[in-house]
Amino acid sequence: MAVNYDKLWKLLIDKKMNRTALKEAAGISFNVLAKMGKGEAVSMESMFKICKALDCDISDVMEIEKRIEK
Repeated sequence: MAVNYDKLWKLLIDKKMNRTALKEAAGISFNVLAKMGKGEAVSMESMFKICKALDCDISDVMEIEKRIEK
């Protein structure tokens, strides 16, 4: 399974907010943003901070994708 944050990046565009502004508003580290940019999982604490800063639900910013292994 993989994590997809496309919804978050679209939400930031809609709110005219860049990643640095999100980092500051949510109180998360650059490393968290870097992991998210690579589609890697981050802690629930980080996700909570992001959702609180953007006033949204976790389903508004991420999805879990099933990958089919061959």
